[in-house]
Amino acid sequence: MHSNWIKPLLLVLAAAVLTACATSKEKMLPHGDRTMQDIWHQEAGDGGSGQVARRQLIDARQSLRRPLTETDIQAAPAEQMRYTRTAANEIQRQFQRLPNPDLMMYVFPHLSGTDPVPVPGYTTVFPLYQRVQYAMPGERVEDY
Repeated sequence: MHSNWIKPLLLVLAAAVLTACATSKEKMLPHGDRTMQDIWHQEAGDGGSGQVARRQLIDARQSLRRPLTETDIQAAPAEQMRYTRTAANEIQRQFQRLPNPDLMMYVFPHLSGTDPVPVPGYTTVFPLYQRVQYAMPGERVEDY
């Protein structure tokens, strides 16, 4: 009973395999007269429009270049200082500290330890938050 459909299946499979091998490479992947090396040289700038594009880029860069004047030379250190990172302006100006208020607590007189020792009452101060918290840049503008 199984042999009735196995033989036609094998015949169709063999025909499909043989048909796939019958196609030529030139018919499936046609190409022009240019080789890959020709395309590379043209796009990399070794000839053709690539050379023109490179020349245009150099000309554009030259038009942006200009000599520095004496005023530019004098103003350069001050201008560069605005963009220079230091520990002070990096932390203080961008990430400001959020307030961490101090809490005062009174500890009543008590007995402490395995041998009960009397401890007199005292006041202690501790911060509300365990760690220092920082605001995101621009999140907090007023100082505390």
